[in-house]
Amino acid sequence: MKKTISVKQFISELGEDFSEHMKERLLDLNLRSVLTRKEDYNKVDIKHVEHTMYGSNEDKEQKEYSYGQLIVDDGVLYFSEKAMENDYVMQAPVVSTIYSSLGNETTTMDEGVNAKKVDDTNIDYVVDTILGVCPEVSQSYLDIVKEMTSRSDIKAKSNSNSKSYI
Repeated sequence: MKKTISVKQFISELGEDFSEHMKERLLDLNLRSVLTRKEDYNKVDIKHVEHTMYGSNEDKEQKEYSYGQLIVDDGVLYFSEKAMENDYVMQAPVVSTIYSSLGNETTTMDEGVNAKKVDDTNIDYVVDTILGVCPEVSQSYLDIVKEMTSRSDIKAKSNSNSKSYI
């Protein structure tokens, strides 16, 4: 199991039952975010792709924000009440805002995790709210991605132009 995945990979692995609208909206997070997971295959935390560090209120150390935790259970997407927190990661304030704004019923998942269902009626709010606080990626990051994409395209073209003599 990969511990760090893209939103696209998350949808590929766990989102087969998501509506097209939900898939499209989740993909809006793809450039800015990366998803991490610990032991649970179906539970991911949303972090900035560049792992930007911020000062913590409790101590003087810099920590990375988690902008939410998504859980997929029986093909249904949920937003968790709490995001992962540890010595290196703290929950972004937006997590509580999103969770309390989701008006549907609370579901208690395994290990006592409270979560609310995300569907076509509230996915826009969830994604737009995360995008409102999750920083844009830096120009240097965009340059790196562009260079990687260019090399990948060149390699793909050279492979398609080569002849096989088997």
